[in-house]
This record gives sequence, C-alpha cells and structure tokens, in this order.
Amino acid sequence: MTAALAPMEQGSVVSEVAERLLAYFTSGDIAPGTRLPAERQLAATLGVGRSAVREALAALEILGIVVVRPGSGTYLRDGVSELLPRTLSWGMMLGAPRTRELVELRGGLEVQAAQLAAERITDEALDRMQGHLDIMAATLDDLAAFVEADAAFHREIAESSGNQVLQELLQSIRSLLRIWVDRALTDEGHAAAALKEHAEIHTALKARDSAAVTATMRSHMETASRRLLLGFDASQ
Repeated sequence: MTAALAPMEQGSVVSEVAERLLAYFTSGDIAPGTRLPAERQLAATLGVGRSAVREALAALEILGIVVVRPGSGTYLRDGVSELLPRTLSWGMMLGAPRTRELVELRGGLEVQAAQLAAERITDEALDRMQGHLDIMAATLDDLAAFVEADAAFHREIAESSGNQVLQELLQSIRSLLRIWVDRALTDEGHAAAALKEHAEIHTALKARDSAAVTATMRSHMETASRRLLLGFDASQ
C-alpha cells in the first residue's frame, strides 16, 4: 500500500490517524468513489488499534471527505476538485498541536453564534432547545446520550444565528474535536454542572437578553474548554 499509510509510531493519537488517512486520500493512489480498505486492514497497516481508525473515519465522514454506505463499506467521496481544498485546509488542523487553538476558536465562535441568536431565535427553536434540555436532564447517568443532546442544543443555537458560514465552521470544528468532547464528561457531577450552564443560556436566549446570553455562553465555554483540555492533556 502507499507510503502515506506506512506504520505509525506507538502512542499516536486519533488526530494523527486522520491526518495520515488524508495524506493517503490525496496521494493519487486512490480515486474518488473508491471503497476504502476495511478498518481491520487500515489498522494493521498503520500499526494502531481499530478504534483509532474508526474514530478518525467518523470525523472524516462528518467533514464530508468519506461517506459510509451501510452494508457496503466506507468510500472516498466523489468530486476530487472539492475534496482537495477541504483536506488541505482542515488537514493542517488535525495534528495534536492544533487542538488547543481549535478549542479557543470554538469558544469565540460559540459566543458569537449565541449573540446573533439572541436577536434572531424563534419560539420554535427555543422549544426544541427545551426538548434537548429535557433529554439532558433525563440522561445524567447516560453520558453518551447526554453528549448527543448537548451537541443538538449547540447546533440549534448555530442555526438560529442565521449565519451559514459561522454554522458550518462550528460544525467542522466540533467534528475535529469530537473525540475530546466525548471524553470531557466523565461523571454525573460534570453532566449536572453542564446542564445548569445550558439552562442558563436558554433562559437568557428566551429573554432575548444579549448581555446575559454573552455572559452565560462565555462562562459555559470557559468551563467546557477546561473539561475538554483536561481529557486531552491526560492522553498526551
């Protein structure tokens, strides 16, 4: 197989697996639309566990670089003219040294999205956000479900910002940070604190109080970023 998929040193993180896969996809050795080797084969070639390959492919799927067809396999997405610029720009951010910078950027963009949403959010969107809060409250002991509802809450804010570019940037950054986001909540205490922060944001948005929205989202992102980076630092 191509040199882009030469065995990796032990201790490499998922982000490095994703970066190596990007190099493989743009090496010219694989054509757009091609079915990728099985996870087991990729893991053996790279010298890593299957879970690292699985998580890296999941991030690349969200970025639109690969597509998963149930019952068939994972394929490199068609349209190399669109794929190359995307991999060149986001591939630069997949390495571990960029994780802290992405966390900082996400915090600023989440605050900006909330500020715009304070002016534009609809009652229907607020009702959907309350539904996500209800799920979070009911899943404090099911952290995987809690994280999904948490993400849906933030997506609703991004959509309510009315800024498509901002929404897409946040989605891409969340995708790159997903592995660390999933590991940031480690117990019910963390989840309960996060639920309280989200409820405060919702209250401020419902009041269309821009100052309160800014303050509550900024406070939430500071604590969420600390939790995320604790998990990241522990893995290094």
